[in-house]
Amino acid sequence: MPCRARDIGIVIGRHRTGHYNAITDVEGIKVGHVTLISGEGKLKRGVGPVRTGVTAILPNEGNIFYERFHAGGFVLNGAGEVSGLTQVLEWGLLETPIALTNTLSVGHVSAGVIDHMLEEHPSIGREHDVIIPLVGECDDSWLNDIGGNHVAPRHAVQAIRAAKGGPVEEGAVGGGTGMMTCDLKAGIGTSSRILDESEGGFTVGVLVQSNFGMLEHLRVGGALLGPQIKEQLDYQARPGIAGSIITVVATDAPLLPHQLSRLSKRAALGIARMGSYAAHGSGEIIVAFSTANRIPRKPKKKVYRLRVLGDAFINPLYEATVDATEEAILNSLFQSETMVGSNDRKARQIPIELVKTLLEDHPGGNNGRK
Repeated sequence: MPCRARDIGIVIGRHRTGHYNAITDVEGIKVGHVTLISGEGKLKRGVGPVRTGVTAILPNEGNIFYERFHAGGFVLNGAGEVSGLTQVLEWGLLETPIALTNTLSVGHVSAGVIDHMLEEHPSIGREHDVIIPLVGECDDSWLNDIGGNHVAPRHAVQAIRAAKGGPVEEGAVGGGTGMMTCDLKAGIGTSSRILDESEGGFTVGVLVQSNFGMLEHLRVGGALLGPQIKEQLDYQARPGIAGSIITVVATDAPLLPHQLSRLSKRAALGIARMGSYAAHGSGEIIVAFSTANRIPRKPKKKVYRLRVLGDAFINPLYEATVDATEEAILNSLFQSETMVGSNDRKARQIPIELVKTLLEDHPGGNNGRK
């Protein structure tokens, strides 16, 4: 049965999690999924099998177009795409929902986000500037008819409208439906951390669409378990596919854009803890934003005040981001069940009972962080 990492005693880091242990623990954030699963057997372009979808992250409960957030990002290895990231890095602002999908559906999902934004704000492209939605992608072609154009703009709109706070569905859902990590079934995962009051009491939430790596490199709780799992599990490796991971980091700490880009770099350390070395053909791209300051599209004054966390106090946020990223990836694995997709390829669920046994016997199990 699917579970989360903490359900089997894997506890990453010293900070406590939020109530939902999810990105939605950062107040105001909502997540929605549209999952597309149909067909079986031999791949027939445009027919299926279909194993894909869209995940949408709404940054606030208000109006992100008029009340923008500071944002930043980091590209560890650029064999992937988050459309709109260049503008985020230039302006340091987030002004649209964030969407995640498969590689060949970025255009359709971007069109859907634009449709939603135009419906909400008809002034876009008239009285106001145009928008460039943030849409991240990973390659789900091993399980999915990725060239079949099964994701339409309406699915992005549906994911946005389905977004809600509270617990976040994980595993083979939304954009993560056809994704794999270290040759095992994975997808969407999330986790959060709350700093001690002495450290500011801030919340950090992470959501990943995880699709990278090979089984022999898999680490769980700091222990290199991949080689042992490989010996005991009947599985199919993805030949020649390096994969990718898109990571979204949110916090209520008052960080400026350059600080959020630095925070994004720490998420890359959490990815590395799981066994990634950012392979040549892999895309490790991170986006981070802060909900602390709202930047008006039409400021009433030329100069306005911002709350800013001093750099001397940022280290606990770095630590929390690394830990939450690692746990989010673990949750993407543990929450996924075995899936059969295109050409009867099988993505196996991580063998949970075997992992528990190996961690008990492994001297580096949980890396001393339990």
